Amino acid sequence: MSVVIVNPASAGGSTGDTWPQIASDLRSQFGPFRAVFTSKRGDAAALAGDAARKGAKFIIACGGDGTVSEVANGILASGRDVELGILPSGTGGDFRRTLEMPSQSRAAARALSTGRTVKIDVGRVSFIDQHGDEAMRYFVGVASCGMSTKVIERVKTDGISFAASLLQTAIRTEPTRLMVQLDDSSERHLVVLNLCIANARYFGGGMKIAPDAKLTDGKFDVVGIGDLSALKIFTSAPRVYTGSHLSMPEVSHALARKIVVRPHDRKSEVALEVDGELPGRLPATFQIVPEALRVRVNC
Repeated sequence: MSVVIVNPASAGGSTGDTWPQIASDLRSQFGPFRAVFTSKRGDAAALAGDAARKGAKFIIACGGDGTVSEVANGILASGRDVELGILPSGTGGDFRRTLEMPSQSRAAARALSTGRTVKIDVGRVSFIDQHGDEAMRYFVGVASCGMSTKVIERVKTDGISFAASLLQTAIRTEPTRLMVQLDDSSERHLVVLNLCIANARYFGGGMKIAPDAKLTDGKFDVVGIGDLSALKIFTSAPRVYTGSHLSMPEVSHALARKIVVRPHDRKSEVALEVDGELPGRLPATFQIVPEALRVRVNC
């Protein structure tokens, strides 16, 4: 039987309130399943790993991007051949957008039943965690550093939208100085407002940050947003949502399988964002893992 891992706290807590209707939609469109619920951060990964080791072949994440990322991490860490499904119920939905899965539960449940299975690439990042220890995790969407970490921190602490946080943060943000190495090339000094290591196309609640990214090409799209003024950030924001920003002279774009990023000043602390979470800081090494995860997508 399929297992659904539900994060009742996602979508500002509304997932828990609407779960009976979501469950009804899933049961009518998809079929029988077993639901388990998270109670704290990290539960989804642990529950997914446990279900995979006990023989589950299809695990569905019901929640936002953080829940999807945790479930994917649990599956990958288990080493078992398990398929991931997504039943969206979160505020961001960026990975859902890349997969072109419906946002409504009934349509998404139907897509889980009739969709096809694809093998997608995932990212693996090694970094320094909040306790100062070396850590590793997988990501399915986008990892970044720079202004995005401050925006996400404000979203989580103040409970405002990503767009509102972006506008507030832009006024106070200074550029970040990084040393970046792509594959076997020489290390380069970059001054950026934000650096994104993208496996998928979207992040930040609908920003099409890497419009050319493909989940099956065996490469990251590395997008650097240069040192823009607050005014230029405001006027350019619509281009990031439509994916037309790559033509801007302040934006760089490259493809790579491995990226090493560290602060230009080794004494500086530069926070890291991974699939919408803030697990630690640089230095970090990002590596693509080709065709590592089976995912159900809409036909």
